[in-house]
Amino acid sequence: MMTMRPGFNEILKRGLLVGAAGGLAEIIWVSLYAGLTGGNAATLARGVTTAVGVTALLPESPVSIGIAVHMALAVMLGVALVGIWQTQARRDTLSLYGFMLAALTIVWAVNFFVILPVVSMPFIGLLPYSVSLTSKLLFGLAAAETLRRCAAPQVTMLPARR
Repeated sequence: MMTMRPGFNEILKRGLLVGAAGGLAEIIWVSLYAGLTGGNAATLARGVTTAVGVTALLPESPVSIGIAVHMALAVMLGVALVGIWQTQARRDTLSLYGFMLAALTIVWAVNFFVILPVVSMPFIGLLPYSVSLTSKLLFGLAAAETLRRCAAPQVTMLPARR
C-alpha cells in the first residue's frame, strides 16, 4: 500500500495543532510549577514579553502579550517540526516520540545556552534549568501525541446497507 506524504496545507494544519498542543503543555507545566512552589507564572509571561522586546507595544498587558508571543513561537516551531518530520523515511510511533524529544532538547539547549544569554540574560534565571527543560520535553510529548493522532488513518463507521 502506498501512502502519500501530506502537502503543504496539511503540514501547516498539523503544525498549528502540534505547536498549540506543545505551547499549552508548557503553559500548564509552568503554571503548575509556580503554584506548587509559590512562584508566579505571570512573571515568566512578562519575561517573554521583555525578552522579545515587545513590552512597548502594550505596556499595560505584558502577561497577555507574553502568552501570545509564546503561543506564536510554539505554533511556528510546531510547523517546522512537522515539516522536518515529514521528510523522515522511518515514521513509526517510537521514532516520532524520539524525534520530538530530541528536537525539543536541542531547542531548549540552543535557547538557554546560545540565544537567551545574548537576548535576555535575566530570562534564564526565571526558572531552574530542570524546570525549563521539563517544559520543553512536555512540549515534545504533546507534539508527538498530537501528530500521531493527526496522522493516524481515520476510521469511519458507515451504516450497514439494507
